[in-house]
Amino acid sequence: MIDVTIIPVLEDNYAYLLLSQDGLTAVVDPGEAGPIIDYLEANALTLDYILNTHHHGDHTAGNAALKKKYGSTVLGPEKERGRIPVLDRGLSEGEVFSFGQEEMKIMETPGHTLGAICFYFPDSHCLFTGDTLFLMGCGRLFEGTPAQMYQSLKKITALPDDVLIYCGHEYTLEATDFCLSIEPDNEALKKRQKDIRVLDQQKKPTVPATLRIEKDTNVFLRAKTLEQFTEYREKRNVF
Repeated sequence: MIDVTIIPVLEDNYAYLLLSQDGLTAVVDPGEAGPIIDYLEANALTLDYILNTHHHGDHTAGNAALKKKYGSTVLGPEKERGRIPVLDRGLSEGEVFSFGQEEMKIMETPGHTLGAICFYFPDSHCLFTGDTLFLMGCGRLFEGTPAQMYQSLKKITALPDDVLIYCGHEYTLEATDFCLSIEPDNEALKKRQKDIRVLDQQKKPTVPATLRIEKDTNVFLRAKTLEQFTEYREKRNVF
């Protein structure tokens, strides 16, 4: 099992520090280097890998400084090669990367960007979704189409219900309010809003959450048709 530490970066981004059982380290989506270096130094760790879900700067701006300091190997979507700083190895759909004794499977999930990927660790039941799937939401369609994002989310919902979702931003409270505007009678959603408000008041992260919880409460995963998903995404854009 990998150990996952949440590291807040920038205004509302999350980077994730991964530690394997055999001592390897990786960081997912370092939007800035400083907080990552602070954590590594405080825990006497180095950094073996940098994992990028997509090319946006708030997920990659720390790459160069971290690679320079630790000699890390940078991995990201092959389809965004040339757009990700200091990328060493491009990854594609179905590829399996060995993170120590743990397998990391690559899922291509276009929509937010055309080349976006998710990192899936089946043994540890973890999925790092970047800006494809948020808790209670999904990413804006900056490059892809509604059909692409809809299919990407369908791919995610096919995973086991106990998979933990680690997303790229802390958007959950506002996203929950939006979901309730769509499904005001969803009892599971009402309960979740209360729980999220408590975490927000305590200044605690709302991540992770299980895929099962998301399937019960995230209207983007609950959309039954592409047309319904597209309607929800357009409403969320102006909510």
